[in-house]
Amino acid sequence: MEVPLLVTDFLDRARKYYGDEEAIVATTGDRYTYAEFGDRADRLSSVLQGRGIEKGDRVAVLDPNTHYHLESAYGIMQLGAVHTPLNYRLTPEDYAYMLDDAGVDAVVADYEYAHKIDAVRDEVPTETFIATDADALEDCDGEWLDFEALIGEADADYDRPEMHEDDVITINYTSGTTGDPKGVMRTHRTESLHAQLVTIHHEISDDDVYLWTLPMFHVNGWGHIYAITGMGAKHVCTRGTDAETNLRQIREEDVSFLCCAPTVLTLFEEYLEEADVPTTGDAPMRVTAAGAAPPESIIETVEEEFGWHFRQLYGATETGPLIGTSATRRLIDEDSEERFALKKRQGIAPLATEVEVVDDDGTEVPWDDETIGEIVVRGNQVMDGYWEKPEETEAAFNDKREGWFHTGDLAVVNENGLMAIQDRKKDIIVSGGENISSIELEDALFDHPDVGDVAIIPAPSEKWGETPKAFVVPANGDPENPQVTEDDLTAYTRERLAGYKVVHRVEFVDELPKTATGKIQKYELREQEWEDEESMVGQG
Repeated sequence: MEVPLLVTDFLDRARKYYGDEEAIVATTGDRYTYAEFGDRADRLSSVLQGRGIEKGDRVAVLDPNTHYHLESAYGIMQLGAVHTPLNYRLTPEDYAYMLDDAGVDAVVADYEYAHKIDAVRDEVPTETFIATDADALEDCDGEWLDFEALIGEADADYDRPEMHEDDVITINYTSGTTGDPKGVMRTHRTESLHAQLVTIHHEISDDDVYLWTLPMFHVNGWGHIYAITGMGAKHVCTRGTDAETNLRQIREEDVSFLCCAPTVLTLFEEYLEEADVPTTGDAPMRVTAAGAAPPESIIETVEEEFGWHFRQLYGATETGPLIGTSATRRLIDEDSEERFALKKRQGIAPLATEVEVVDDDGTEVPWDDETIGEIVVRGNQVMDGYWEKPEETEAAFNDKREGWFHTGDLAVVNENGLMAIQDRKKDIIVSGGENISSIELEDALFDHPDVGDVAIIPAPSEKWGETPKAFVVPANGDPENPQVTEDDLTAYTRERLAGYKVVHRVEFVDELPKTATGKIQKYELREQEWEDEESMVGQG
C-alpha cells in the first residue's frame, strides 16, 4: 500500500488522539489543548482562503517561538500553501529581498517585528498583512489586520485541497554566510521523513515537554514543529533565549528536551556561575546542539553539572537539517574519558541516509581520522532544490558525486565511522602546502580563559602563501585592554598544536560578524584581510 506523506498528518494525528491533552504553553500565559490548537489553525486557514490564498501560494511567517508561529504554519500548510518562515533578526532590506524572491502573497508577523516588514511593504508583491497584535502597530503606515480578531470572527470550515507528497510545502532561506540567501524548497515528503528521523534519533515520545530555544524559522525548528506535534508532546514557547527565564521554564514545566545552538549552553553556564538554581524539574533532561561543535568543556559542564544528556547534531538547511548525529550509545562509552570528545563529533548518518566523506575524485576517504574530505549526502530528507535557482541546484548536487548533495564541509572519519568536521571548504588554510583546520585552532584558543570568542581565517603570507590569523573577542570585552597578548596566544597554541599550525597573528576586536542565527561570517573577515591581494592560496 502506498499512502502519500503529508505534513498535515502530524496535527491531524495529534488532534485525533491527544485532543484533550495540553499542546502548547504560550508566551502570553495561555495554554492550549491539541483540539484548541487545531481549531485556531483551522480558523486561520479559513481566513487566508477567504483572502484568496490557494495551494502553491507563498505565505511568510515572521515570528519568534510563539504559539502564533505553530498555528500559522499549520494554517498555511492545510491549504497546500507554502510556509515561508523568516528570520526575525534580519533587516527590512533582507525581508524585501526574500518576499520578492519568493513572491510572497501574505505575511503573518509578530507585533515586535512587523514594523520591519511595514518599512518595505511598497517594494514587495505581498497584499495581505496580518499582525499578532495590530493595536501595537499604530506607528506603521500600512494597514495590519489583527490575528486574534480575524480568527475570532472566522468559521473553522475551509476547503482542504488535494495534496501530493512531492508538492513544495515550505521554503526556508539559508543564512547567507557566502552571499544572498537561497530559498530551499522542501516537499511534504522531505519534511515528513525528516520529522520521522528526528523522532527516532531524538527519542521523542508523547510525554516529552519540549522547550523552544531553537528558532522555529530555522529549518522549521529542525522539523520539531512536526515531530513534537505529531507525537502529541508538549510545546513550551518562548520569545527568545534568556537563561533565567528558560531555566525557570525547565523547572516549572518539567521540560525534558531542548535543541539549541552551542551559544545557548554557554549562556546557561554563565548564568549558573552566579545563580544557584536547579537545572531540571522532575523529568530527566536531554539536549541536542548543532552548528559549530561546542568546546569539550561545555559538554562536560552540561553533563556533569547540569545533569543533562548531551548529543550533537549535524546538518544544513538543505538537508532538513539532520544528516549526522552523535546519539549513538554503543559507539560512545559513557564511562570513557573520551566521551566528551566523541560527543562533539558530527557522528554517523541517521536511518535511510547515505553520508560519505570523499576526496576530489569522489572516492570515500579511509576511516583513519586523518584523511580530510568533503561530506556528501543523499537521503529522503534532502531538499528538492533552490527556489528558482536551477544552476545553483545543479552545482550543489553534481560536483564530486552526481546526485549527492555537497555540503562544503571538510571532515575526517574515525575507525567507527564517526565524522568530525575540520573546516568549511572555504575556511581551510593552506600554509606551505599543508592543510590547517581553522576549527582545530579555534577549539584550542577557546580554552584560554581570556578568550571570549574567536574566528580563525587564512591571512596572506609571503613565505607560506597563507598563515592562520585569529580575530579574538577578549573575555573582558575590551579589545584595547584584553588581559592577554598576541605573544601569549601564540605560545598557548604552540604548546597544544603542531608547529605549522601555530597562530602568529592576532587581532583583538569588539565582536565578530555573525548571521542572525549566530554563524560567524568569515567571508567578511577574509575580504578585509585579502582586499589587496590578487587571490587566495586556498581560494577561500
